[in-house]
Amino acid sequence: MFAKYSRIAVSGIAVLSLLFAQPAVSQVKAKKQVPLNYSQYVNPFIGSAGHGHVFVGANVPFGAVQLGPSNVFEGWDWCSGYNYASNTILGFTHTHLSGTGIGDLNDILLLPVTGKVPLTKGTKEDMQNGYGSYFLHENEISKPGYYSVLLDKYKIKAELTASERVGFHKYSFNSADDSHVLLDLADGLGWDKPVKTYIKKISGNTIIGYRHSKGWADDQRLFFAIEFSQPISAISLYDSISALKGSEAEGTRLKAVIDFASLKNKQVLVKVGLSPMSYENALANIKAEIPHWDFAKSVKQADSKWNAELGKIKISADDETKKVFYTAMYHTMFAPSIFNDANGDYRGTDKKVYEKAGFTNYTTFSLWDTYRALHPLYTITQPNKINDIVKSFLAIYQQQGRLPVWHLMGNETNTMNGNHSIAVIVDAYLKGYRGYDVELAYEAIKKTSMQTRAGMDYVQKLEYIPADSQLESVGNALEYAIDDWCVAQMAKALNKTDDYVYFSKRAKLYELYFDSKTEFMRGKLKNGQWREPFNPLSSSHREDDYVEGNAWQYTWLVPQDPYGLIKLFGNEEKFTKKLDSLFTQQEGVVGENASPDISGFVGQYAQGNEPNHHIPYLYAYAGQPWKTAKLIREIADTFYTTKPDGLCGNEDLGQMSAWYVFSAMGFYSVNPANGIYVLGSPLVNQATVQTKNGVSFKMTAVNNSAANMYIQKAEFNGKPYTKSYITHDMVTKGGELKLYMGSMPSTTWGAKKEDRPL
Repeated sequence: MFAKYSRIAVSGIAVLSLLFAQPAVSQVKAKKQVPLNYSQYVNPFIGSAGHGHVFVGANVPFGAVQLGPSNVFEGWDWCSGYNYASNTILGFTHTHLSGTGIGDLNDILLLPVTGKVPLTKGTKEDMQNGYGSYFLHENEISKPGYYSVLLDKYKIKAELTASERVGFHKYSFNSADDSHVLLDLADGLGWDKPVKTYIKKISGNTIIGYRHSKGWADDQRLFFAIEFSQPISAISLYDSISALKGSEAEGTRLKAVIDFASLKNKQVLVKVGLSPMSYENALANIKAEIPHWDFAKSVKQADSKWNAELGKIKISADDETKKVFYTAMYHTMFAPSIFNDANGDYRGTDKKVYEKAGFTNYTTFSLWDTYRALHPLYTITQPNKINDIVKSFLAIYQQQGRLPVWHLMGNETNTMNGNHSIAVIVDAYLKGYRGYDVELAYEAIKKTSMQTRAGMDYVQKLEYIPADSQLESVGNALEYAIDDWCVAQMAKALNKTDDYVYFSKRAKLYELYFDSKTEFMRGKLKNGQWREPFNPLSSSHREDDYVEGNAWQYTWLVPQDPYGLIKLFGNEEKFTKKLDSLFTQQEGVVGENASPDISGFVGQYAQGNEPNHHIPYLYAYAGQPWKTAKLIREIADTFYTTKPDGLCGNEDLGQMSAWYVFSAMGFYSVNPANGIYVLGSPLVNQATVQTKNGVSFKMTAVNNSAANMYIQKAEFNGKPYTKSYITHDMVTKGGELKLYMGSMPSTTWGAKKEDRPL
């Protein structure tokens, strides 16, 4: 699903649930049904238990700051810093990854304390002799832009909110004269270790510093400034547990104990500005974003930002479905995250300083996951961010010589397969987003496609990648073919005929891996023979021909050419028979080292892992869209709930939720870059999408219910609509799509060849 270098377990039961109310009779009525306070339906704890790995805490959409609690680390399921199974809090940290399998970040820990301040962390078994506290979930609140908890050990209520680059804390103590704040730069999460840390007190209430660390992202540089609402009476510095003199120090694992002589109202407010550039910029970020000490005002502003984003899609549905839907939308807006200062400055992949950039620079790109649905969703809901995302990619290209694969904090991690920034750029270009250097963009996607890493040297020669020369050969090749199709489409649009012909051939290389006898995609050896022994149920993590999957799942990874895939099977009947068997397969995955990301099963289909997400929609290409409808309802009902373990796999920075947001509205982006959305079965009764220039697209599911899951007929703008797909232009130019639902499959609607997806 995402970080193949770190997965350790996956399964669970997925983020949300679905059932549907009566369709709205009129727009006025629909507006009354859905209050302006969309954030009330968000439950940030969904996906925080099990293997969802979502971030819990305070942030704003796409913010650089994710301020939240840090539990005692108990393993892979604590990758975000928090798991609902915990009852421990070591402190509050300012950066997190949401829904990944990676244990990086968790920078700049603050903890309000009373009494003696230990310098070592408490443990799950013993919080008395180390810093940290137990807590109860009943004394914990989490909602968009706000988090609070009562720390039992210290009897301190901690409240958190944030702006884009500033974390804002409010600590309410029991005592006015026994109050301290611990600042710990020593430890991140998992394998994120400090390389150099620095702390300096520069005034009566201000501290500056930095934390440079090495982890999965090799060279992370984070600068900070901390302002306290109360004057600091004393500060003690330590390198690990060794005392240091003075109020300034540089070391490897610095900590500071900050004392306050007497607190007004028994409260301390703390503002923490972050910057990838300097502590001067961190201070400037505080001044630019939260110049005041009004905590309630900042909470209100954060909530307002979330409501503005969540309100871009208004739905009519029962409350349970609203909670599932708006929490999913919420999770789609944690990343990519801002990676420049309020003045535009940022640090590039080459570690050089780029001042006053004319665009918002972003980081945190889990592209193997998010190119499939999250970025296509952004072309509908985030039109003002698309050009800057592409500009961020192009800046990375100019700095490292190729487009990003999985980029974090100015670092290329090279995690996962394919070159999927290509798909994101081409999707943007073909949908009319051109606010960047188009020729540079084409240069970048072509050069990135001509690398020689991970089997691409074979691809360049229009050959298959030998399974005995390269691990994960099938997984790599199928992902490359998707990206090559995208390059071909942009080449065609730019009248680069030779490139179009060449990359179109590369996009067809998936055919070389299809074994017509077994009807599976398989690894092929240098001598031209299929790898033996072969078991399509088998998965051996990072040791076989697939990537977090097996032959049952990877055989369908041809979203750029479903009709070509159907031809490989021989005809539609053979194709649908095999596809049916995917969802009815009784045997489980085989292998002692099976990939932990294969989870959320319907037969051998695995909703918990992203390469599967388009598969239920493939029936439309064979003229059987009603089979898609039944599967969408089953997947959503089974794997998306409102419980803390309500995700059947890692959230993966929004892709798991993007699948739900699309599917709930009744359609999905099978091909991630052709602007075609295949219809399925709407999970809501009505969805109104606010696009740019005040235009809206409305989907109304007439007679929708749990039983009435099948589309019987459709209308667009009052006229009959027979196709089993809609286009991006239909959505962005506005109009109303009516889907008339029934309890029995319609074997005629969308079945004709001329009505099938392009």
